Amino acid sequence: MIAIFLIQVTMQLTFWNWLLALSPVLVVLILMLGLKWGGIKAGAAGWFVSILVGVLFFGAGPQLVAVSQVKAVLLSLDVLYIIWTALLLFHIANEAGAVSIIGQALPGLTANRTMQGLLLGWLFASFLQGMGGFGVPVAVAAPLLVGLGFNPVQSVLMACLGHGWAVNFGSLATSFQALMAVTGLPGEVLAPQSAILLGAASIVCGGLVAFVASGWKGVIRTLPAVALLSALMAGVQYWLVTHHLWTLGSTGAAIVGLLVGIGLARLPIYRKADGDDPAKAAPAAIPDTDGKKRSLPVAMSAYAVLVVLAFAFNLIQPVSNLLNSVKLTLAFPAVQTSFGVTTPAELGDKINIFGHPGALLLYASLISYAIYRWAGYYKAGAAKRIADNVVHGAVNSSLGIAAMIGMATVMSHTGMTNILALGLSQSFGKVAYPLVAPFIGAVGAFITGSNNNSNVLFAVLQMRTAQLLGLSTTLILAAQTAGGSLGSIMAPAKVIVGCSTVGLGDNEGAVMGKILILGLIPVALVAVLTIIISLV
Repeated sequence: MIAIFLIQVTMQLTFWNWLLALSPVLVVLILMLGLKWGGIKAGAAGWFVSILVGVLFFGAGPQLVAVSQVKAVLLSLDVLYIIWTALLLFHIANEAGAVSIIGQALPGLTANRTMQGLLLGWLFASFLQGMGGFGVPVAVAAPLLVGLGFNPVQSVLMACLGHGWAVNFGSLATSFQALMAVTGLPGEVLAPQSAILLGAASIVCGGLVAFVASGWKGVIRTLPAVALLSALMAGVQYWLVTHHLWTLGSTGAAIVGLLVGIGLARLPIYRKADGDDPAKAAPAAIPDTDGKKRSLPVAMSAYAVLVVLAFAFNLIQPVSNLLNSVKLTLAFPAVQTSFGVTTPAELGDKINIFGHPGALLLYASLISYAIYRWAGYYKAGAAKRIADNVVHGAVNSSLGIAAMIGMATVMSHTGMTNILALGLSQSFGKVAYPLVAPFIGAVGAFITGSNNNSNVLFAVLQMRTAQLLGLSTTLILAAQTAGGSLGSIMAPAKVIVGCSTVGLGDNEGAVMGKILILGLIPVALVAVLTIIISLV
């Protein structure tokens, strides 16, 4: 079946068709980067172009469009579940004054601006990716960085860039398990080279966070710390995933990174602020305008509760089984274009009603609200202000994400996404193909917003291409999933998530241009490493 599909796609693969397949993505990029449109308008335009091109040039009929868009609704609900509850948690903490307390108290650990950015934008975001993923790292870390005094664009960039290396083995290794499922290869075979490529990328992710935080001076100041932390995290992740513990690969590595990072931040070289660092130490208890002292431990309780719940869900199997027992999904019929590209009958995206990362954020929000109210941190009318802020921040972002996902599902069902990948793969020979393999994974993640979806779309294509060219299958698949992991941080949907939490709604273009330039750097590193390993 796969061979027939590849033949069908190859027959259609001309430069004109390749350009048409790329057109929805080009429209989004031109509107967001060139004309500075927001995610709603750019996403809607890309969605409209994808349907128009799909119907006129790729043989999509009414049934295919309808099925793809219902699937898109399910996928959107999966993402929006996180966005709304992450915003709820943030505004519950912010209304209590907790975010400002954390932002003022962190300099008590270190007044070094770059180290503050690394602790939250790299190490904490990577930990959140290991525990939950699906946009949680950006949604939680970005507003905390704003609370430290970083501007909103810096905050979203750092939160996105910092956790890219942890995506593949994060979220209980969801992306990696998808890779195993679609290729039929065991984790023992796929894990080592995937861990090597992503471990090497971790130092670039840390360096990029330092660069965004303080420029080249920040990179030079913290280079020893970044090198040590990345080596430790890469080593721990490699050990875990090569000992059949890939579900805890990113989590375990990030925990070690956080603990060592906090220790490094206490060293004299990193504890003091540099001349151009505006951060200054703050007391652990800060009086608010109402005279009520707010302590740092209570302020941190919202995020401590989230961490405890995430660990309980991931590590206590009966709890996990109970929460995962209720799922929302729909059965979809097979659909086919007039050119014979078939999407088989399947179940749509499964949403764990009570075990979803969004559900964990909701539980943490409710518990945190009770703690802050018990501590007397809320003024009259707090609940209404929290609800109004959540709605105001989430509605526009939700519409933009729904449009982007709708575009991605049309492209997938009409074969446009596969044509893009096949066109890239056929443009390179045996020697150069390892260089392009990570970029194919990154393209898939950029379009769909998920490394998991990129692996489902492209892993078999990459495996077949590697076999035809006589390349190492495991290496090319490692490059695919590493590229998808790093490419997911540049996805418009993820950028919209981050912007919605820091007041940049409908101004995502300010972030997109920078994230594309910086985000391609770790993908390029993986590409270079892949071709070096293939030659050696």
